[in-house]
Amino acid sequence: MVRRVPARLAEGMTILVLGSTGKTGRRVVERLRESGEKVLAASRSGEVHFDWSDPDTWTAPLEQADAVYLVAPEDPAPVADFVARASRIRRFVVLSGRGIEQVSDRFGLAMTAAEVAVRESDAEWTILRASNFNQNFDEYVWHEELLAGRFALPIGAAGEAFVDVNDVAAVAAALLTRDGHAGQIYEISGPRTMTFPGAVADIAAASGREIAYVELTPDAYRAELLAAGWPQAAAEEVIVMFELLRTGRNAPPTDTVERVLGRPATDFADYVERVWRAR
Repeated sequence: MVRRVPARLAEGMTILVLGSTGKTGRRVVERLRESGEKVLAASRSGEVHFDWSDPDTWTAPLEQADAVYLVAPEDPAPVADFVARASRIRRFVVLSGRGIEQVSDRFGLAMTAAEVAVRESDAEWTILRASNFNQNFDEYVWHEELLAGRFALPIGAAGEAFVDVNDVAAVAAALLTRDGHAGQIYEISGPRTMTFPGAVADIAAASGREIAYVELTPDAYRAELLAAGWPQAAAEEVIVMFELLRTGRNAPPTDTVERVLGRPATDFADYVERVWRAR
């Protein structure tokens, strides 16, 4: 059931942004504040203290907020309880992963838990399933590998329509503040399909660095992750993610950015020029 809400939900509302110091969260906060929205920027180290493992920290922000940008924690256990306690919330926008429905029992368990919880709630909800971010290459573990000159994955020639985090944040902000998106699941990607080796080659050319792409088997990749100190469960989840990508299911680009924002999605080449040129 979807709760009836005013036609202008955004008018005078307060938006709780979880994961407000993360890749998408901090950008969602910026965009909402730029447009004059009242925002509670919440995380363990954010302006509003919020800890998924401590339900006492949920109470104050949930008593003040009308809408929530929900980035699930690594542990799926607290998500359903959080949503159940959010009886005042009228709108959820959930960040999830593209294609997750095909591997939901082995990858992204917390994202799946968040999707299920909001869909079973009385609030309006919209789910945003994203492709791999452009910024995974400069704000994630991949960055260290690129700087070291060796980028190794079990992906082959499978395509991926990398999406810019700034586009994800802009779309999320629009979904939080505009009507007409309730009950929708949107897949969000960049404007074209690329390969990981091709993306690495573009970054190498722009940055002037020598970066070798190395193709690994899933078993060899797992061994490298474990040797680098990854927990077994985390390594297995990443293996499943690349298994999904190798099917090609996520390769075709979507038009979500253009449909929601009225402009084209950011091309990977623009991201490379902005971030990696002569870096």
